Amino acid sequence: MNELINKDNEWIIHFMGSLDRLLDSYERLTANYRPTLGGERFFTDKEVSARLKVSRRTLQDYRNEGRIAYIQLGGKILYRESDIERMLTDGYRSAYRQTAI
Repeated sequence: MNELINKDNEWIIHFMGSLDRLLDSYERLTANYRPTLGGERFFTDKEVSARLKVSRRTLQDYRNEGRIAYIQLGGKILYRESDIERMLTDGYRSAYRQTAI
């Protein structure tokens, strides 16, 4: 009952491991947190290009062609999350199977 608790104690090792996992989870959750403005989240071209797996130049082409809506504040380009989702939904093509004649 009068056992000395130190860093090699099994309970302490388990407890510290749990704290490390909790901290990792918290950091993952907060890394992508974006506060909303009027219920809408906004992303930079760098963030959108990474999520869509296209270059920033391709995003510029999409803007020039009118494929994606954007907001320009000075030299900064922002995209609404809902506009990105709409673009993806509009571009969705369902799978089909060709049958032999």
